Amino acid sequence: MTILETKARNQLLGVLFAGVLMAALDIAIVGPALPAIGVQFGVDERALSWVFSAYVLTNLIGTPIAARLSDLFGRRSIYILNILLFALGSLIVAIAPSFELMLVGRAVQGFGAGGIFPVASAVIGDTFPADQRGRALGLIGAVFGMAFLLGPLIGGLLLRIASWHWLFFVNLPFAALVVALAWRHIPQRRPTTARGFDLPGVVIITALLAALAYGLTQLDATQVATSIASPGVWPFLLAALLLVPVLLLVERRAASPLINLALFRSRQVGIITAVAFGAGVAEAAVVFVPALLVAAFGVSNSTASFMLLPVVLAMAFGSPLAGRALDHVGSRIVIVIGCALVGAGLLLAGLLVPTYVSFYLSAATFGLGLSVLLGASLRYVMLNEASAADRASAQSLLTVFTNIGQLMGGVLVGALAASLGGGVSGYGGAFALVGGFVALLALLALGLKGQAAERAGVSDQTSVAA
Repeated sequence: MTILETKARNQLLGVLFAGVLMAALDIAIVGPALPAIGVQFGVDERALSWVFSAYVLTNLIGTPIAARLSDLFGRRSIYILNILLFALGSLIVAIAPSFELMLVGRAVQGFGAGGIFPVASAVIGDTFPADQRGRALGLIGAVFGMAFLLGPLIGGLLLRIASWHWLFFVNLPFAALVVALAWRHIPQRRPTTARGFDLPGVVIITALLAALAYGLTQLDATQVATSIASPGVWPFLLAALLLVPVLLLVERRAASPLINLALFRSRQVGIITAVAFGAGVAEAAVVFVPALLVAAFGVSNSTASFMLLPVVLAMAFGSPLAGRALDHVGSRIVIVIGCALVGAGLLLAGLLVPTYVSFYLSAATFGLGLSVLLGASLRYVMLNEASAADRASAQSLLTVFTNIGQLMGGVLVGALAASLGGGVSGYGGAFALVGGFVALLALLALGLKGQAAERAGVSDQTSVAA
């Protein structure tokens, strides 16, 4: 472990912030360009959905692979490799002569972006003292709220002065700057003992996550029972299910497993991966909020999307605050409050008669809670529980569980809303049920260690790692 001086840590944090922001912006910035992309390549809205889906699929696959590579070969080299892959994907997208090649570029982008956040979190664990990790993780976590706030604005501005291709060309100089700064400021921690790479694990987890993600994205959320029986869905979901025991068997036998199953012997890890899944389910509910607003207030789709601004602002505001709170009161209190706020926000949206006041109250409450669960708190716990040798791959578990929660949550909320009759009552009922589920996770989070036990565990781990 290399603990840096304050000035060096701040410079390092700036580099990590820039890399994560670049990857996060690319999810939100592409939305305004979709109509122009559809016109240029002559594709319909269903085909355009793959501009997002290709990115999400490979992002999910790239996360555990890049994280494990950084545990084996050092943080700096893999962080830089991720940035370069992201830049390469951006270039392919910008110059693609066909829609198919553009999707290849989006896939490369997603794979490169997949490792940026978990590796950045691991770097913080390597270089920040235990009592300052929460603040650093909170600042990095705030990036996502900023990205969803700034992305559409930046995208719209660029589209006013240039073609959609420049949304991707602009990544190239930014990526070059991040690479140069990363080479200078990120320490190159190398493992003390050589360990092999778990290629069988990579193959199996790639197939499992790809099958699961593809199957879930092809489900019709309003007609789950019908669509799950289609040949484009059930074989993929079945394949993912059958690959789970195969993955567990291979990882137990691997000398250097892609996923260290020993981590799950820790009660802490079991609890926070469950909370990460729940946070993903809750985050997926945001996609359906505009539909509720249109039904409740009769506003246009664009106005309904703009009304989500309190959620985004609360996330950007809450993440740094939650990070600082972690350093002062420990993770248990913060995570319990985060789950309670998310649950309360969804319950307010689902159970109260919709008014502008009740909606904005529920949106701010939900956003603050989500900033806790998607920002620093869960990663803080994982940094404390994982050894330095497994730090990045442990972080990637949180991303994988959150993303699976997002995929399943999208199907779940849509199905619940449809089964409850749609409209205000349907979406309200779906939000209330998801809110109740997340509120129950607050009770589960009470099983986490208190601050004193958490700090003692970090001290023991630090002495071993050093």
